[in-house]
Amino acid sequence: MIKIKSPVLRRLAAGIACTLLLCACDGNTSVFSSEIPREMQSAALPAVVLSPDRAGVPEMPVSIDDAPPVRDTITVNFIGDVMLAAENGDDGFWSFNLFAYDTPAEYYFEKMLPLFSADDWTVANCENVFTDEENPTKTEKDEETGYWYYSGTENAEIFASGGIEIASLANNHALDYGIAGRDDTVLALEAAGVTAVTEGTSVILEKSGVRVALLCISMYSEYYLTPILDWLAEAAETSDFQIVYYHGGTERVHTADEWRVRASRAMVDAGADLVLGNHPHVLQPIEHYNGVDIVYSLGNFLFGGSHTCENRTMVYTLTLDITDGVISGVTGDVTPCYCYGELWQPAVIADADECEAVLSFLRGERETPF
Repeated sequence: MIKIKSPVLRRLAAGIACTLLLCACDGNTSVFSSEIPREMQSAALPAVVLSPDRAGVPEMPVSIDDAPPVRDTITVNFIGDVMLAAENGDDGFWSFNLFAYDTPAEYYFEKMLPLFSADDWTVANCENVFTDEENPTKTEKDEETGYWYYSGTENAEIFASGGIEIASLANNHALDYGIAGRDDTVLALEAAGVTAVTEGTSVILEKSGVRVALLCISMYSEYYLTPILDWLAEAAETSDFQIVYYHGGTERVHTADEWRVRASRAMVDAGADLVLGNHPHVLQPIEHYNGVDIVYSLGNFLFGGSHTCENRTMVYTLTLDITDGVISGVTGDVTPCYCYGELWQPAVIADADECEAVLSFLRGERETPF
């Protein structure tokens, strides 16, 4: 069977099956540089290849002309900002770091584990540094508007215990404590069995002959769009489905910046099959543009930097149907959630009215999700 390589032709073929299935269910201001980081300037962005854990799963039979089609699925869950730390590493009264000393790693994503453990991969944005260095050196920021977050390396296990396999470090807090802090974070995540994806790195998710390319990258203005478009052109040659998971936008507003709307649509026009934003810390609506979902903000998911924030968030679930090694269907599902079912413990929203409020907001039918 011939695989469709052109992003445009693949969207036309898959677009009919691609729909946003909205489920029916019963302060930080940061200072950014205007320059694109050096590691983002090349179109030949580094890539990591991942395959799901298939231990105990028999190999699929080789397809022959008179055999039935070989079918499979790829399922990936995406969540937004996860901060497993306190500001400046504080472990005083009522801080996340103090709470984590006596709280098992399994606690935080306990209510989400049934969903996250049933997929092939779960992707989160890691908004803090993990380091055991005492009083690590902070990166210079404006003291009045800058924020720095870190906790001990043992807290990286929270991701693994929650069924989260991929943590993006493409954000404005990965370098809160310089290259040394970021490197400690990468080592801590990898020691916990979590793939740490640094700025401008792409990951190949491979299963049943289908290659899904995921780019984790910052985008704080349209100036950052160029390396993303370059990557999309390159990724289309070696993958079957391209996802951009980017960090940027105005914080704490429920509408996407006009420049981000333009940039996100440009990604789709250049071949992106799914675009997901994080960083605003609150939800923003989903747009279905030219057959492709654009999630402008996934919102906070677990925010250790505060005891309270907007208590609405979501999981975006991508499901790819595969027939004989080719994508035959694309589905996007939304699961509305609380950031705080209990303190620092996200949970699926069970109340029908509250669930519908989130869904109608994501459809653009109301101004807030609550």
